[in-house]
Amino acid sequence: MEITEKVAYLKGLAEGMELNAEKKEGKLLLAIIDVLEDIALELCDIEDAQEELGEGLDAVSDDLEDVEDLLYGEEEEDGEYKLDDLGEDEDCYATTCPTCEETIYFDESVLEEGEVVCPNCGEKLEFDLESLDGEEEDDGE
Repeated sequence: MEITEKVAYLKGLAEGMELNAEKKEGKLLLAIIDVLEDIALELCDIEDAQEELGEGLDAVSDDLEDVEDLLYGEEEEDGEYKLDDLGEDEDCYATTCPTCEETIYFDESVLEEGEVVCPNCGEKLEFDLESLDGEEEDDGE
């Protein structure tokens, strides 16, 4: 029996007892039953809203899983994602965020910008490509 049904039962009992609404005790009991009815209706509304939110969250979770599959490929046994083949023209880079220690994957366009924001914690990571260019030139001589 749900709470609204229980309150309706109490209301029926009170009516069957023919409580005198003129006496203090009768007023009190009828007022308590009215409050219980209001609470029961509010709880039903909250349960409906919670169910709707849960369904929406499930839909978002499914959509996010589809996006992860598109971006990262198939999930491996350890819960990590392996990257799909990005093609011969695109190089993929990875670094570990010093703040949250999560692995961040990005392509050459992000590397050329010189910075990337960690999607996990928001930390801004900067890359100094000039030092790498100088090392390559030294190796070639």
